[in-house]
Amino acid sequence: MTNTEHTYKQFDIELESLRSHVLRMGGLIEQQIINAIEGLTTLNREIIDQVIVNDHLVNGMEVEIDEQCNHIIALRQPAASDLRMVMTVVKTITDLERIGDEAEKIARMAKLICEDDGLKAPKFSAITNVGEIALEMLRKALDSFARLDVTTAVQVVRQDIEVDEAFHAILRQLITFMMEDPRTISTSIEILFVAKALERIGDHAKNIAEYVVFMVKGKDVRHVTVEDVEREAME
Repeated sequence: MTNTEHTYKQFDIELESLRSHVLRMGGLIEQQIINAIEGLTTLNREIIDQVIVNDHLVNGMEVEIDEQCNHIIALRQPAASDLRMVMTVVKTITDLERIGDEAEKIARMAKLICEDDGLKAPKFSAITNVGEIALEMLRKALDSFARLDVTTAVQVVRQDIEVDEAFHAILRQLITFMMEDPRTISTSIEILFVAKALERIGDHAKNIAEYVVFMVKGKDVRHVTVEDVEREAME
C-alpha cells in the first residue's frame, strides 16, 4: 500500500468515526428527551434529576466532536463532499446540544411542577403527543444523516409544521385552563415552557434535516418554503 492509499484509508476511517460519534450523541439526546417527558408525566423526581445531571454528558460530547472536526480540517484539509460532511457535523452537533438543553429545560419545569403541591396540573396528554412528534422528527433527522437520505430529511422539514400547530393548540388549551381555574396559573405557565421546549426541539431537528440536504446535494435550503426544500432535494 502506498503512502497516498494509506492516507486516504485513514481519512475514511476518521470520517466514519466522526459520523458514529454524532449518532451516539444523538442517541444520548433521544434518551434525554424520553426521560424528560416520562419524568414530567409521572412526576418521578429521580428520573427528572437524572436528566438534569446528564446534561453535562451532552455538552462533553459536543466539545469532543468539535475537536475531532477541527483536527480533520487542520490535518486533512477536506474538499468538496468531505468538507460538506464535516461542516454538516459541526452544525448538527450545535443543534443536538441545544436539543439537549431543551430536554433539561423540560426536566427543570417538571421539577417545579413537583414542588407545586396542592395545585392541579393540566392533563399531559397533549404534551405527550407533541413530544412523540418531536422525538420522531429527531430520529428521522439522525436516520437521514446516517443514510444520506434526503427523502427522509424532507419529511422532517414538513413535520415541523405539525409541531408548530400542536404548540399553538396547547397554548390555547392552557389559556382556557388558567381562565377557568386561576390557582393553576403557575403550573400552566411551566407546562407552556415545556410545550415551547418541544416546539424548539422540532425546530432543531428540522435544521439537522436541512443540513443533510446540504451535505448530499450541496444546496442550502434554510429559510425557504417546504415546497422549495422538496424541489431542491428531488433535483
